[in-house]
Amino acid sequence: MAVNVKAPIIISQIVAEGMIKRKTGGSIVNVSSKLSLRGRQNRLLYSASKAALDSVTRTMSLELGPHNIRVNAVNPTVAKTDMSKAVWDNPVKTKMVTSVIPLGRFAEVSEVVSVILFLLSDFSSMVSGSCIPIDGGCVANLMT
Repeated sequence: MAVNVKAPIIISQIVAEGMIKRKTGGSIVNVSSKLSLRGRQNRLLYSASKAALDSVTRTMSLELGPHNIRVNAVNPTVAKTDMSKAVWDNPVKTKMVTSVIPLGRFAEVSEVVSVILFLLSDFSSMVSGSCIPIDGGCVANLMT
């Protein structure tokens, strides 16, 4: 909980304080997980902490909106990073997860970054309080 909930709260408060002082408005994007939207066996604390982060995101959007500060979250599936390779290098384990993703694969880091950049940009100036899955349709798949 300290890393997935408390740290983003503290960092967001510091960033928001600066935005409020400068009267610039701005955008904060939290990195959550698709597991916040859909539980998974043996992932209780992780799923709960990311669901809490989604709630923090929505609540902060209400509190900071009057200061023209937007707050959103992205909820990616596994992204292909050096860290994830250690866990997902096993083809059998990978197939078990990718088989319930309609697009049939994990996310590329660039696909997650693209959504974050969009949320930080003026192109999303009316988007706030949203938690956006980047999961190839996994959350929409009722069979998972």
